[in-house]
Amino acid sequence: MSVQQISTGKFIDDEEVFAIELTNSKGTYVKIFNYGAIINQFIVENIHGEKQDIVLGFDTFEQYTDPAYLTEYPYLGAVIGRYANRIKGGKFSIGEEHYQLDLNTDDSTLHGGLVGFDRKVWDIVDLDENLNAVTLQYESVDDEEHFPGNLIVDLTFELTENNELILSYEAETDAATPINLTHHGYFNLALNGGNVCKHQQQIFASHYLEQDEGYSVTGKLIPVADTPLDFTVMKEIGKDWDESTGYDQSFVLDKTYGDLSLASRTIEANSGLTLSVYTTEPIAHLYTAKYLEVKNGKGGRDYVGFDAFCVETQHHPNAVNISEFPNTILQPEDLYTQTTIYKVSLNQ
Repeated sequence: MSVQQISTGKFIDDEEVFAIELTNSKGTYVKIFNYGAIINQFIVENIHGEKQDIVLGFDTFEQYTDPAYLTEYPYLGAVIGRYANRIKGGKFSIGEEHYQLDLNTDDSTLHGGLVGFDRKVWDIVDLDENLNAVTLQYESVDDEEHFPGNLIVDLTFELTENNELILSYEAETDAATPINLTHHGYFNLALNGGNVCKHQQQIFASHYLEQDEGYSVTGKLIPVADTPLDFTVMKEIGKDWDESTGYDQSFVLDKTYGDLSLASRTIEANSGLTLSVYTTEPIAHLYTAKYLEVKNGKGGRDYVGFDAFCVETQHHPNAVNISEFPNTILQPEDLYTQTTIYKVSLNQ
């Protein structure tokens, strides 16, 4: 096992950008930038004994800050905060205080606002060679993106000998504030990439969350039974989808709240790879990258719609405005915690 910190030679807002490399004894390799806590590479051995990168991204760090990329901006491989998914109208209240966030979609605040945690340089606070881990920290100041409170977030990436990439989050605040963190990795398990419709997918959820026309959840839970959203039994992602829209849906996991359990499994036959996602979170959001439009990705490849899938583990979107949903307001006396594990294995 090894942990290495390497400078990119780049600075953003006078903060130096580093790459952190995690490698285990099986040769599995993960490269993370402290800018946006971006997972840039996740290289594993497939069933043919070949090394294969299973996440979308760029060959150089500079491409993540290119204006053309930021215009479309699909959050490739980045952490999302303070609040994942959509807050309807960008509005919420805490007690008698009412807050208005900037809108970055037509009628909502998406993924933390105009400049979220995905575009911040995080401090590297610990490199642990024994755990094969790195801990990044970001302090989001009061009124950043118009959220209240000074929020300190620690995010630890640990690569185990079992090919598990463990993401452990902790956060504290000095004033009540909404928080809903996730990671926006774009995965593709196929040997040569391309449309993910033939990937096999299972999600351990009997219900999904209704969304309005702007993709904000309404508060209504709907059974997946007898709908194209039924992934309770493994099936091809493209089997029941509308090929023009794919999936962009929050699934309510069948689990005890807060327990670490299996949320999702994805299998690709030709590579022989399985990606299993475990989480303490109550929601797994499946996104099949309809809006993906990225030029000059890895190897000069252009990424287009449905070239990846995302399993974004999180709390219920828009929960700050829906009292029936689990609470997403962090109080000063409390500690926010979350664990999500991406485990890669060979199909048996």
